Amino acid sequence: MSLIIAEIGTSHEGSLEKAKKLVDAAAWAGADAIKFQWVYADEILHPKTGFVALPTGNIPLYERFRQLECPPDFYRQMIDYVHSKGCKFCCSPFGLRSLKELLSLKPDILKVASPELNHYPMLKAIAQYRRNQSERGEEPVPVVLSSGVSKLEDIQKAIDIVGKDGVSLLHCITSYPAPEDEYNLKVITSLAGLFGIECGVSDHSLDPVLVPVLSIACGGKLIEKHITLSRQTMGLDDPVALEPEQFALMVHTVHQTEASFRHYGAEVGMQRTIEQLSEQFGHDKVMAVLGDGVKKLAPAEEANYGRTNRSLHFMRAMKAGEVIKKNDVAVLRTEKILSPGISPEFLDEVIGKTLACDVEDGAGVLIESLK
Repeated sequence: MSLIIAEIGTSHEGSLEKAKKLVDAAAWAGADAIKFQWVYADEILHPKTGFVALPTGNIPLYERFRQLECPPDFYRQMIDYVHSKGCKFCCSPFGLRSLKELLSLKPDILKVASPELNHYPMLKAIAQYRRNQSERGEEPVPVVLSSGVSKLEDIQKAIDIVGKDGVSLLHCITSYPAPEDEYNLKVITSLAGLFGIECGVSDHSLDPVLVPVLSIACGGKLIEKHITLSRQTMGLDDPVALEPEQFALMVHTVHQTEASFRHYGAEVGMQRTIEQLSEQFGHDKVMAVLGDGVKKLAPAEEANYGRTNRSLHFMRAMKAGEVIKKNDVAVLRTEKILSPGISPEFLDEVIGKTLACDVEDGAGVLIESLK
């Protein structure tokens, strides 16, 4: 049976009451695990990253993330409430502070979101924590890596750091909503064979059936999908989330597909699944969703490569000749209006370097800026 993760994310908007209603809905709909995001804005974005359009008007994206910050006790109550519903607690950290606080609660599953797949300081801290667990004779916390807006070499680097034992991988398109016909779900089969770990899908498309069911047909073992009480509410991801009845439909059809594969075998199960979905969505659409199995950036996310994922940014305006100290740079998403910097893998090399030119607050760190 696949692991079905209901992604609440920040749809609770900081309300403990709403968070519990979302957990209730996810458990009722049949989720196995319920996922949150442990947000601190300064771990994710520079304050000058740009604006986000909301019904109330344009506000700085950084401030929108600030509004989603919750104290550790919020998550402490959530992990207990999720467990009371018989589900596993899963959560994404976005930096070293949120990671440390999350691990102190001993989550059932640790999720690395797609933009953090190249947050190498955080990945190294996760790997060290899991090694320490092993040395104490404990089972290392399971880790799920998401691979939206990433290339094959990015996935390889992350797995090289975190390892494969107890690690799973989610194929993903970082676009909201993600076009179904760009999902290329045969990549799940390719990635599982290449890396030798369980793979699945993090689905940002709008339909509750098409991508999840075909991911199972491609050998997927995990499905992550956003859940909301209503697509009309103000959560950042609510417009692409499933409402509870839709989420329950997804769970039902996924389990039906799994039963069909157990009964008929992989070859006949795939044939029957394609035939059934073709009646509803059309054969050409189904085949487009399956794709060719070659890992590449989806057209919908190509322009965001290097902006949605992490790079090095200056945290203050600096003058030529200054020496870069630890607090002068950060591993951040570039997002809206700033320019990307070099990869976080060069963080240690940048610290201690002398600036060759003046730099602005928020600018991406570039090799040519350094002596």
